[in-house]
Amino acid sequence: MTDEEDGTVVIEEYYERLDGPDPLRGLELVDPDVEFLIAIPGADVRGTGRADLEAYVAGRPAVGRRHQVRRSSVDGDLEMVHGIVTEADGRGTGSFTATALVVDGRVVRYQAFFRPDFGMFELPAGGA
Repeated sequence: MTDEEDGTVVIEEYYERLDGPDPLRGLELVDPDVEFLIAIPGADVRGTGRADLEAYVAGRPAVGRRHQVRRSSVDGDLEMVHGIVTEADGRGTGSFTATALVVDGRVVRYQAFFRPDFGMFELPAGGA
């Protein structure tokens, strides 16, 4: 049974774990030889191997952000999600799009783009 057949969207589960109490649990869904590109304003983070991705995840500040997937799609071994990022106060800080090549339930190639200034969905203003 493929991930698509059982309804699992691995990249969506990755973000759920990344936003959870132990963000490094997301790495359980990543191939040891993963190749990735994370494009954020002012920087591209590239790496090869789970250790490189772990260093990026561990180095992010703990700010209570959440990746809220608004749309997802699976076509064979390619998974795509688009959503918004919110902070702990509910304020939207930007939009993200991520694509993953998934083999045997693990992400082998991954690219993500985050933009604070453009997305498909309106960002929430948040509240106190």
